[in-house]
Amino acid sequence: MAGQTIPKECLAGYAQILAEVAVTGRRLTRDELRSRRALGEQAAEAGHSLRALVVRHLAVTRETWPDTAATNVLAAVEQVIDALAEEGAQRLAVRQEEAARREFIDDLLYGRSDLGRLAERAERFGLRLSHAHAVAVAGDPASYDETGTVLRKVEQAVFTRFGDRSILLTTKDGRLICIAPGEQDEILTHFAKHAHAATDGGQVAIGLPHPGPGGVVHSYKEALNALDLAARMDLESLVLRAADLLVFPVLTRDRAAMADLVRNILGPLHNARGGPGPLLNTLTAYFDAGCVATEAARQLNLSVRALTYRLTRIHSLTGSNPADPLHRYALQTSVIGARLLDWPAKNLGP
Repeated sequence: MAGQTIPKECLAGYAQILAEVAVTGRRLTRDELRSRRALGEQAAEAGHSLRALVVRHLAVTRETWPDTAATNVLAAVEQVIDALAEEGAQRLAVRQEEAARREFIDDLLYGRSDLGRLAERAERFGLRLSHAHAVAVAGDPASYDETGTVLRKVEQAVFTRFGDRSILLTTKDGRLICIAPGEQDEILTHFAKHAHAATDGGQVAIGLPHPGPGGVVHSYKEALNALDLAARMDLESLVLRAADLLVFPVLTRDRAAMADLVRNILGPLHNARGGPGPLLNTLTAYFDAGCVATEAARQLNLSVRALTYRLTRIHSLTGSNPADPLHRYALQTSVIGARLLDWPAKNLGP
């Protein structure tokens, strides 16, 4: 019927499960369900259709039952399911479902469509947008898609532990996306762990939880901004939380004021031999090391004496002493501003 021969490996242990269930009436155990999911994935990866797989399981069920009436009924059920799962209709249904899901995800993450209508559509996919949600984003752009094995691996890891209620895993612009209830941070943490591994070490950013239909797009943008900030600031954390990075949007809210600070505090470094780059890198390493000269020197592959000379040179050029607490705050803020504004690569104007 199905036009495919399903190998015995795809039905491993099925007859034994039927025999035990027939005697005890018990439900399948978690391990048994997990093994069925794994076998289903293996069958799909081997190119076997769901239709053929279901029909073969029904056939084995019929062969296992000795009762004639039951056998006849199961034979009829097998034929009905085979007809319902005819490949053309099944492909059309799958395409329509995928199109509806993709349209919903685009509207959800871009904040498009009527918010009331969006909330109604969300319930179809297990989300109650009246509650607060947070969004995690993983991977580099244009790397992953809905049909890839990476998404399936992460889905299995998340759904096996938490189930699939109120959680939506998808892709957008080649990145993995997880939308979860805002009060269940452990879901996004678990997603981040497995997404980091599945994306070959890619960073994962988690937005703040926000309520309402517009809360998802707000959290999504925060996660994207965190990834962008990490790239500009060379932040190496495996998991970036928007809540931990709130100071940076504050610093750049008045871009003109920040540019003025960078020009006035660090501008004199242009007078250094070799330009401002080496001394700016020195300040960055010094502040990243908690102002511990030995650690900063190690990061820069310098001797402590060479590092101290550079800090003295910075003091001489800028008038700001990195060792002085008041000067240190202005210097560190301007160094952060330089990284955010990509100075000195970009001219900040007069």
